[in-house]
Amino acid sequence: MEDVTYQESEARRPSAGLFGRLSSWRFRLFAMLAVIGPGIITANADNDAGGISTYSVAGSQYGYSLLWMLVLITFSLAVTQEMGARTGAATGKGLAALIRERYGVRWTLFAMVCTLAANLATTIAEFAGVAAAGELFGVPRFVSVPIAAVLVWVLVVRSSYRSVEKVFLVLSAVYLAYPLSGLLVGAPWGQVIRETVTPSFQLNTGYILVFIATVGTTITPWGQFFIQSYVVDKGIGPREYSTTRVDVLLGVLLTDIVSFFIIVATASTIHVRGIEIAGAAEAAMALEPLAGPLARQLFAIGLLNASLLAASILPLATAYTICEAFGWEDGVDRSWREAPAFHSLYAFSIGFGALVALLPGLPLFPVMLFSQDVNGVLLAVVLVFAIQIASDRQIMGRQVNGRVANLIAWTTAIGLILLSVLLVGASIAPLLGITLG
Repeated sequence: MEDVTYQESEARRPSAGLFGRLSSWRFRLFAMLAVIGPGIITANADNDAGGISTYSVAGSQYGYSLLWMLVLITFSLAVTQEMGARTGAATGKGLAALIRERYGVRWTLFAMVCTLAANLATTIAEFAGVAAAGELFGVPRFVSVPIAAVLVWVLVVRSSYRSVEKVFLVLSAVYLAYPLSGLLVGAPWGQVIRETVTPSFQLNTGYILVFIATVGTTITPWGQFFIQSYVVDKGIGPREYSTTRVDVLLGVLLTDIVSFFIIVATASTIHVRGIEIAGAAEAAMALEPLAGPLARQLFAIGLLNASLLAASILPLATAYTICEAFGWEDGVDRSWREAPAFHSLYAFSIGFGALVALLPGLPLFPVMLFSQDVNGVLLAVVLVFAIQIASDRQIMGRQVNGRVANLIAWTTAIGLILLSVLLVGASIAPLLGITLG
């Protein structure tokens, strides 16, 4: 009791001049560095190979017209990622485990089957991105993909948690290549800003597909599971969460700045010249004669980096999610003997993704875009579970969702459901003789 009183009195005592203020700032900096990672890593991994390809197509086909939607998505991403991190800190459990406890085995099995399908499709897209990036540097996919698969497996299986996180943070920093390439193209910033604040929409199947894919690659269902598991695995609780919230919001801001510049770069060069591309690799090739070799190289480096980061994280997210759902041991620092299911799922996801990406004649870009559309449709299902759990005061206590968070999260989920219905309608309309604008 005396210790508590002493600490409280010390906390109320003013700091001893400049030295005291410096010590306070140093303490805060160290505290932040200790918990930083989940938000920045998860958000940046959302800009994976499929995401970069989706943004490249959005910019090259539709110019700056989707930038307004990216601004809205940024708010949705901030709310949903913060909600997942807060739930992990408040409960000490991952989303999959909470779904099992609250909704039972049947709903958990349904959610896990959907998640596994989406994650495997996205993992294939990551290795397809490695293949595409490798070919830009003259390396055939039969060399680049196996090397990437082995590196990704060794990184997690043979390294400690801290080492893995440091590598992920370094890879996240390489995303600066995209803002640099975006600045090199000399965009008409007046028009960019005008279209960023002016909503527009096109009622045709192609536009709706890219629209859903853009949402699905920015706010991913696997990201909801992963950030919550990451917070739990790192041991972040309610007392440390204020710093983690900063990490999450900073990660959201950085990842959507990258997305913004990818669209600007492709819209300012490829779209204005009426060139058609099918993915990030073709965007990089098209940039060279339009914006110089440096822009192409930066774009290609960004694609390779994004593919490697997400190829590490997607299998990790899959293993975390499935193991949590069924109560199996998980964690990067646990050995194969301690967590056999976790390591087996991680290895299977990497092997499956790499092998499919090596199939001769596999159309890389359709695989990437399809995976993002699957994510967009599945996200609505995952968000419904996540929102209801985060809004349950018995589970969350004082960390329960507020009204604004619920409003933005539910609007995102309902919007995705309506877009999915609209996509189905746009797809079958021609069969019924209906012409859409």
